[in-house]
Amino acid sequence: MKNPEPEQEIVEQKIRRAAGINALRKIGVIVAEEQQADADKAKVVRWFMRYGWVILMGSVLLLAYLKGGI
Repeated sequence: MKNPEPEQEIVEQKIRRAAGINALRKIGVIVAEEQQADADKAKVVRWFMRYGWVILMGSVLLLAYLKGGI
C-alpha cells in the first residue's frame, strides 16, 4: 500500500503556490492603482505650474480693476 503523505504534501504545496500567486496578483493591482493615482496627481501639479500663474495674474488684475486701481 502506498503512503498517501507525499501526495498530500504535493497538494498542499500546490495550494500554497496558488494562494501566493493570487496574493501577488492582488498586490499588483493595488500597486498599479497607486501608481495611476500618483500619475494623476503629478498631471494636476504640472497643469497648475504651467497655467496657474496665468490664473493668478488674471485674478490680481480683476481685483485691481474692481477696486479701481486700474
